[in-house]
Amino acid sequence: MTTDGAMSALPQTKRSPRRVGVAARRIAWPALALALILAVDGLITPGFFSIRIVEGRLFGNLIDILYRAMPIAVVALGMSVVIGAKGVDLSVGSVVAIAGAVIAWRIHRGDPHLLILFWALGVGLLCGVWNGLLVAALDIQPIVATLILMTSGRGIGLMINLLYGGTDPSFSSPLLQFLSVGHLGLVPTRLVLGAVIFAGLWLLVRRTAFGMFVEAAGENARAAELSGVQARLVRFASYVVCGLCAAWAGVVLTADTHTSDPVSEGLYIELDAILAVVIGGGSLSGGRIYLGATVLGAVVIQALTTSILTSGLPPEYNLVVKAAVVIAVLLLQSKNARGLAFSLARGEKR
Repeated sequence: MTTDGAMSALPQTKRSPRRVGVAARRIAWPALALALILAVDGLITPGFFSIRIVEGRLFGNLIDILYRAMPIAVVALGMSVVIGAKGVDLSVGSVVAIAGAVIAWRIHRGDPHLLILFWALGVGLLCGVWNGLLVAALDIQPIVATLILMTSGRGIGLMINLLYGGTDPSFSSPLLQFLSVGHLGLVPTRLVLGAVIFAGLWLLVRRTAFGMFVEAAGENARAAELSGVQARLVRFASYVVCGLCAAWAGVVLTADTHTSDPVSEGLYIELDAILAVVIGGGSLSGGRIYLGATVLGAVVIQALTTSILTSGLPPEYNLVVKAAVVIAVLLLQSKNARGLAFSLARGEKR
């Protein structure tokens, strides 16, 4: 491949009208799914859309959906960067658990709570470095490499709990609980925090060369190398970003429950994060990052979960209904599935 050919493989820093149109179409389907879910909620639950002020903060089903979707969205944002580099991170749930265990450990040790926040974020960075080294430096398949930390991470969290005896993993931290369950004016703090994280990551991906390098490495690593992009370093950095995002989610979820529970904290959040990326139009084959659509995918997942809980369905039906709706959304996004449906509707043979 020539150098000119390699350079042509790099995504452009400025989006063409065609690419903007593609991104808009990708957002349209999850947005339609969200609108339909909320419309059904409005029909079966009186006052579903009502928003009120209680004790100086906003309350309501819509606020609750955004509130509970925030940890999934933050993890999914990091996951979207990794997937954009043609990787995947199955260990984010364990990183959430480890960060929570570190928070409880250092609080029991009497550290300043601001320092504890940096402890938790530092652990997330360390986990990202570990995964990045396995994938980028040792060329281990991403699923296998991150499965190592996924299976061992919760055990590491339990071992950290043993450092202070493990008998009372509960704690109290005004700072961390403010970041999780507090509010700034009428708005829950975690929504403000989520917006700040999104804005910072968007600036990193869309206003620096990092996003272009990630997409180039994910689309064609060989071409990216020929054009001067250090694909290995880019993939390594993507896992570091993902680890940091998972640690932020760990801070929020752990402070919400006031306890370290490595067994159940962040359980299956890696699956919801990957699903949010896919619902948002991302492809596991890499090459593209859709941050806004990924957040929308996370909101769709949480809206669906809230809908199932408020509908009064028996618990054993919840996951089945959730899977059915997700499949429907993915089929709507599939060009081949839509084409087949239109052909069948017109009575054409394929």
